[in-house]
Amino acid sequence: MVKITYIEHDGRTFEVDAEIGSTVMQTAVDNGIEGIVAECGGACSCATCHCYIDEAWVETVGEANQLEQQMLGFTVEPRDNSRLGCQIDITQELDGLVVRLPEAQF
Repeated sequence: MVKITYIEHDGRTFEVDAEIGSTVMQTAVDNGIEGIVAECGGACSCATCHCYIDEAWVETVGEANQLEQQMLGFTVEPRDNSRLGCQIDITQELDGLVVRLPEAQF
């Protein structure tokens, strides 16, 4: 297990345990994190698991692939550190990851 911290747009913070092999999106859903909607269930087809990777973690998490980059175009207020949580696999290297959530998901 690794720890992930989710920070809602209003500042509420949730530190949760994540299973290696799961995703940032699924971990949020499993823990009732409201800022991740996950309408497509992780198929990279809705962008409702949009999140911002904390700057200190951007390099470790890595860049979005081409499909994910296209889907990020449908998000509200995309940033350079935007990712879709369904596309971030939990690995031991992500222990301590900080993920910030946008005010709205579409």
